Amino acid sequence: MTKKILVTEKIAEEGIEALQKRGYQVDVKLDLTPEQLIEVIPPYEALIVRSQTFVTPSLIKAAENLKVIGRAGVTVDNIDIEAATEAGIIVCNAPTSNIVSAAEHTMALMLAAARKIPQANASMHAGQWVRTEFVGTELYGKTLAIFGLGRIGGLVAERACAFGMRLIGHDPYCSPERAEQLGVTLYDSVSEVVTQADFITVHLPKTADTIGMFGPEEYAAMKDGVILVNAARGGIYQPDSLADFVAAGKIAAVGIDVYEEEPCTEGPLHEFDNALLTPHIAAVTREAQVRAGVQIANYVWAGLEGSIVPTAINVSPLPPEVLDALGPYVPACKMMGRVIAQVLGNIPKSLRVELAGTIADADPEMLVAGVLDGILTYRRLSTVTSSNVDSVAARHGISVQTAGVSDAQEYASAVRVVADGVEISSTLFGIDQAARIASIMEYKIDMAPAKHSLIFEYVDAPGRIGTIGTILGAAGVNITTMQIGTKPAEQCALVYMNVEGEVSAEVLDELRAAIDLKNLWALTL
Repeated sequence: MTKKILVTEKIAEEGIEALQKRGYQVDVKLDLTPEQLIEVIPPYEALIVRSQTFVTPSLIKAAENLKVIGRAGVTVDNIDIEAATEAGIIVCNAPTSNIVSAAEHTMALMLAAARKIPQANASMHAGQWVRTEFVGTELYGKTLAIFGLGRIGGLVAERACAFGMRLIGHDPYCSPERAEQLGVTLYDSVSEVVTQADFITVHLPKTADTIGMFGPEEYAAMKDGVILVNAARGGIYQPDSLADFVAAGKIAAVGIDVYEEEPCTEGPLHEFDNALLTPHIAAVTREAQVRAGVQIANYVWAGLEGSIVPTAINVSPLPPEVLDALGPYVPACKMMGRVIAQVLGNIPKSLRVELAGTIADADPEMLVAGVLDGILTYRRLSTVTSSNVDSVAARHGISVQTAGVSDAQEYASAVRVVADGVEISSTLFGIDQAARIASIMEYKIDMAPAKHSLIFEYVDAPGRIGTIGTILGAAGVNITTMQIGTKPAEQCALVYMNVEGEVSAEVLDELRAAIDLKNLWALTL
């Protein structure tokens, strides 16, 4: 029987033809309502979407034959990854399809702003011949600051280098080796960078740390006449204060392609001729569209044929015996990765993953991918699968070691992770094979972690637990479960405490002040 693929948004014909040549039936049905999509989806084995089709749990439940969901583009915010994973459906995307276009648009905005091209063009169309008003500035010899040296930031660095620019940057997750390869001098803080730059461009994900990252304090510290560009995510530059500094002449020009809310037809920058505004078109090129269509066609084909999907967002298809043995440990490894990310506060340089007991001889790649995915997706840096684990680790400068250990101590099997000296191990428990933390920081505990937890480490002494309980109780924080681990030789104790809801910074400060703590971490899993 011919396999059927449904395409719900316009993609390049080259992508559709690639699938048809392989014998698939490809049906293009545009502008379906959610109800219509649920009605037509049952017979299809693959679904290809862009950004406007929302793949919800209800849709996935109705898609009884679906094996692959392909996103012809980069972001997958419109797809419920968890529901797809639970249903055993591969979700993949085309993450490199538009990176060249985005990098070129960044350079286009930079050049247009520096040479006042839009203003000169408008003058000519108004029937004027004015040259003195459009004195520009060269890129050659100027300092470009790049915030974010991932795929697109790296391509911008290469292109700016060809213009003879001096490159500096800030990216706490970029390895020194990669920065050196790109010709970028890295700095540890934003403040060190902004004071040197003639041009600034940002290539960062949208996170709590990056939204509003640049505001009045950063603008005031910049050079007079600086030019700012953003073709990444809206809101990284605070727009209201940015408009104030443009109006004052401190910032000579800006080139903006992305906005906090889209479509954006009015805003604080719209009144300025030296604010170059484009409607989120950095990725809108013929080449990028063709690339996205062809790439996603190839990945969907691979998924339907049972091959490895290089860009799988969730776990790539693996032999049943491997999935049976290691599959239940993937959530546990992701959990341990998220704990490590929050305890360390940065990306580790070294990572060791040990498989113990009955899984000691298994291929560890899937579990290494799970740990790295937990570390990096917590900071929204990368999505890691078995297919890309080696390249992602290399890109972030992480040295990975694996080992099989026959002795899992009192457990049938366990996974132990050590990252830059931070240790955590996990095993599975019960019919549901739920993850339990077996040790952390070399303290033995037996704990099923909740969404919100506190970890205390201190020199053991009477009354510590009582003080913690009193402070949390007074703040209205409910403790659900708690485990204590000790190191008698060091007279130290560790308390892993699950709580209901987030604990405020003020309460954490009160705990630190009341108890002589070695460490206190508030975790969100």
